[in-house]
Amino acid sequence: MSASSQRRSEEFLQISGQFKLGALVTESSHPVTANLSEVAKTDIAAALDLLFEADGDVVNKFRVFAASGHAEKIAAVILASIKSGGKIFFTGCGSTGRLSILLDSIWRDFWQKRQNSDLENRTFSVMAGGDYALIKSVEGFEDFTAFGEKQITDLSLSAKDVVFAITEGGETSFVIGTAWAGVKAGAKVYFVYNNPDDILCEHVQRSREVIQDERLEKINLTTGPMSITGSTRMQATSIQLCVMLTVLEIVVRKLTGQKTIGVANEFLAQLKTLHVNLRSPEFLLSLAKLVKLEESVYRGGGKNNYFADRLGADVLTDTTERSPTYCTPPFRKFDDTTATESWAYLFLPEPDAASAWRSILKRKPRCVEWSDVEIRALVGEDKFPRTQEIIRKISATELMRFRIGFDGISFRPFASDNSTIVVFCEQERDSWLKFEPARIEIDKQLGAKTSVLYFGMTNAEFLNRLCSANDTRETVTVIVRVPQANFLLNGITRVAVKLVMNALSTCTMVRLGRVMGNYMVWVVPSNLKLIDRATRYISKLTDLPYERANGLLFEIIEYVEPRMKADQTYPPVVGMAVVRAKNDFTNEQAERFLQAQ
Repeated sequence: MSASSQRRSEEFLQISGQFKLGALVTESSHPVTANLSEVAKTDIAAALDLLFEADGDVVNKFRVFAASGHAEKIAAVILASIKSGGKIFFTGCGSTGRLSILLDSIWRDFWQKRQNSDLENRTFSVMAGGDYALIKSVEGFEDFTAFGEKQITDLSLSAKDVVFAITEGGETSFVIGTAWAGVKAGAKVYFVYNNPDDILCEHVQRSREVIQDERLEKINLTTGPMSITGSTRMQATSIQLCVMLTVLEIVVRKLTGQKTIGVANEFLAQLKTLHVNLRSPEFLLSLAKLVKLEESVYRGGGKNNYFADRLGADVLTDTTERSPTYCTPPFRKFDDTTATESWAYLFLPEPDAASAWRSILKRKPRCVEWSDVEIRALVGEDKFPRTQEIIRKISATELMRFRIGFDGISFRPFASDNSTIVVFCEQERDSWLKFEPARIEIDKQLGAKTSVLYFGMTNAEFLNRLCSANDTRETVTVIVRVPQANFLLNGITRVAVKLVMNALSTCTMVRLGRVMGNYMVWVVPSNLKLIDRATRYISKLTDLPYERANGLLFEIIEYVEPRMKADQTYPPVVGMAVVRAKNDFTNEQAERFLQAQ
């Protein structure tokens, strides 16, 4: 063990008490999916059904929320704020940060279509690391309370505003920072989280301080363990999406003079129907074909290319979250020739990156671009160099290097073993063929496999159009039957996209061996919470004491770090640690062993 890796381990262990989160329910193993990896080896449809069965926890929790009448009360507070000139903030990091951006874009899209610029500009998303973090995780940003305070106060937070501080675990420092900033400004603050109060208060001091402070209103949405242990992008963020969309639906109905009675119960009824549809044998078999296709593409060294428009933010969220969860190569900038090519990418039907990003966000991108003076004031001189380096990499200029418009297609290496997947919904089904020029061009050149993932109701005429447009190519068509509803924000469809994309990407990664049982053993330890999680997994799988497991983890992090920073392929740190501990291997021997496996 090198002196530097030992020092980093010792530094973490000194503060690890703040980040030892193994006692949290969201860090527990879900009993339904305990044998997920074994089931997925032989029966993809059965594995998908296990994932959707676990999503039943979301339905059950939403049933409780709908019955509480809380949605109507929260909506009334938002409405009063808007009428007084206030703003609505959604804050988060990681998956809840991407949720905050999605909520902001859905709200803005609704009012843009009605050409109401005043109401359009009443919502703001505050994601740890800014909009850049929507497409690529930003190292360590969520660990700083002060960062959350600054990002939200930079947006002119006032006493007239409402803040939804959304954190899956209920312990994220960045999100807690935004909550305290809201309190200081005199704003109405809702703390939205997914763990029992008593457990958080017992184990996490910063959570206890928030939960026991009467100036903040708590929205506890505990669903239980995640279907992939610790992966809060699953049920935790799904229930948050359901609740927030229900609240916003009531608000927009009020503002447009429509009835609001029974919205929560109506959402519940549609959610229950959707859940039944997702577990139908017919649908499971069709989605299993798409899992098998993606798996075969990746195993063959190919790449997958998603095409989406209205659902671009939803698809981007899922594809981005695969990288930190399963150690897949993150999205690559168009001119970065040294980074490993991304396994999955997204293109929007826009001519260039600038218009594509505006289409996803429904506004101009807002990235973190603090001055050196501001950085020093936040972190001090000792952490300044590293923080400055990170912030320089997450600017708006850097974001534009991710060419997700059609101008990026020529920079994405295509091959005959690639695949393309068009994702669209009922509200855009008459215009979905706008993707065809780009996709057909790819197919003509390379004969790539193609797929369609459609969300909505269907009829015979539409099915004939869909099939005839794809009958000349090897195509997998997956139809997600979304219940017919009159929701102004199309909430049930957005929930359907999240549940299906989560299941698709998760099952694909399980099939690729990146999950053991239901533990994500390829997790990337990019912040303090994930360092604790990786340490616990190593300890569990090797019987090493926590401290020794952590020392081994940092030794391996140091070994792979140059490749991590360069966005190059590297072996899983947890897997390497387990192999080393069980076989007394060096790092090089452990990596060769894993490659052979």
